[in-house]
Amino acid sequence: MAVRRVTKISASSKKGWQDALRVGLARANKTLRNLTEITVLDQKVTVKKGAIDEYWVTLEIEFTLEEPKTPRKRKVTRKKK
Repeated sequence: MAVRRVTKISASSKKGWQDALRVGLARANKTLRNLTEITVLDQKVTVKKGAIDEYWVTLEIEFTLEEPKTPRKRKVTRKKK
């Protein structure tokens, strides 16, 4: 049985929407494993002096959680009287 988690990030680029998506994916790959799906939730631009300065994307990233390597054993401690 697979369990997936979803996280949301924003990424930017001076080049365009696709590059902003690539930047976000590259950053997610640095800390997340087992990426399965990306959904672009929002796109926007920042404007300086009447021209586009940066392209921004908000991404929803889905990844599969890994199974624990070994079950953890609970230590039972008894109180001394």
